[in-house]
Amino acid sequence: MGGPYRILLMDDDETIRDTLAMLLQSEGYIADEAENGKEAIEKTNQNFYNLAIVDWRLPDFEGTKLIGKLKETTPRMAKIMLTGFPSMQNAIDSVNNRADAFFLKPVDVPTLLAKIKELLKQQEESRAFDDAKMVSFIETRAKELLQAENKTDLLRLTVE
Repeated sequence: MGGPYRILLMDDDETIRDTLAMLLQSEGYIADEAENGKEAIEKTNQNFYNLAIVDWRLPDFEGTKLIGKLKETTPRMAKIMLTGFPSMQNAIDSVNNRADAFFLKPVDVPTLLAKIKELLKQQEESRAFDDAKMVSFIETRAKELLQAENKTDLLRLTVE
């Protein structure tokens, strides 16, 4: 996988943010922190993040609403929802708002790290596939344009 990957941590609990940041940095990720939704949106407007870890309850946003706003700033960013308030409705809302994973606090660290690695790998594979599609499109379109130009030249020659 490419890297280093940038991860934005959003939680109103400074201890949780700092602990996750240290953990992620020890794994080789660049970890940035936001204590509320407004700060998170500002940061995603200024920087690119591969992945966001979003707390369900922030002082100014519900986590699922924030996920929608983050999609506007970084459409392909992977998003993991964390909550200390487990309920079926929270899980459904997370899935409906395009969270890529849903974890309960306290989070099982090895499982979280495995999910982060999996999501980043999927992101890399998707990017490689998109790049290959773009190259193929450009090559095909260039051939079409050259062929059209050659036909125009032939028409000019027959008219003259």
